[in-house]
Amino acid sequence: MTRAIGTAVAASLFASAAHGGGVERSAFSTRVLFQEGTYAEFSFGAVSPDVSGNAVAGLGGFPSGDMAADYVQFGAAFRADLNERLSYAIIFDQPYGADVDYAAGTGYFAAGSTASLNSSAVTAMLKYTTPDNFSVYGGLRAQTLSAEAVVPFVDNYSADGAQDEGFGYIFGAAYERPEIALRVALTYISKIRHELDTTETTDTFGADRRSTTTVDTPQQLNLEFQSGVAQDTLVFGAVRWVNWSDFDISPDDYATVTSGGSLVSYDSDTITYALGVGRRLNDAWSVSASASYEAPTGGFASNLGPTDGNTTLNLGAQHTRGNVSISGGVSYAFIGDTETTLDGINAASDFSGNNAIGAGVRVGVTF
Repeated sequence: MTRAIGTAVAASLFASAAHGGGVERSAFSTRVLFQEGTYAEFSFGAVSPDVSGNAVAGLGGFPSGDMAADYVQFGAAFRADLNERLSYAIIFDQPYGADVDYAAGTGYFAAGSTASLNSSAVTAMLKYTTPDNFSVYGGLRAQTLSAEAVVPFVDNYSADGAQDEGFGYIFGAAYERPEIALRVALTYISKIRHELDTTETTDTFGADRRSTTTVDTPQQLNLEFQSGVAQDTLVFGAVRWVNWSDFDISPDDYATVTSGGSLVSYDSDTITYALGVGRRLNDAWSVSASASYEAPTGGFASNLGPTDGNTTLNLGAQHTRGNVSISGGVSYAFIGDTETTLDGINAASDFSGNNAIGAGVRVGVTF
């Protein structure tokens, strides 16, 4: 029965263009740590978001065009036992990212603006399991982050934040009852601070001014659960709190020319809920369906991230043959409507009716 969970996770990982804050692309999970034996997996996903809006009448009412580029995601993990009580896992993921590209020549006030955010992380964890099925785990997380932006409508601004490495930690506890496929795991992931060596250019201050931009990727608390509810049927889900209100990218010159403005920031934290069901059809095949919801936080969104909340639907299937499992999933995300602003008071544009489509595959091998 427990194999059914793999299909659901495979589906949900690959349509996260609308995740928290608009820059989260994969939600960290401890799932691999609870696999049996020596296990390795590799994953690949592709997401195609469609995010567009219109300027308000006072700014010409021009359409923005689709400003969110397609992207791909990679992931990998390895898990093994040290003895009957101790196990470890090493996980690679790409937690945060953005690819903004407003087409030039549209008349839209942000035409020609571009931005990118790239990250990767490696997490190493140890887990100790007690005889009564409780476990505690923890470890270290090493993460890289880089960012760049071109914002012509703000003083011909551009910035390049060089890649920086930061470190954080993770710890949690879980309870399992294998006879009914029950598992509840609560995990805390710390914030990670980055100090980006930034080169900025503006009309006001000139070209190639150097500064340091501090960016804290957010701390979060994740509750993951699953339980068998009937023969070969599993219910699973998660609740995630992410501290997005402390996330801010404000290079020195940009903050000065905008009187304290941020390239990207968020007013509120987010809570995301997910629930799904998995069903094993036979020894070779299982299927799953799940949905997740992140409520909109309201207020104005950044012009470089004009989304607010999302609802995502996922379908997955897994084929197992011998010690190899192949999981595939497709997802469709309804991206929440929002408005952007130029002065923090009045709406500059309206973004509505947007979506993202994702698909992915994961290959797992048990040794």
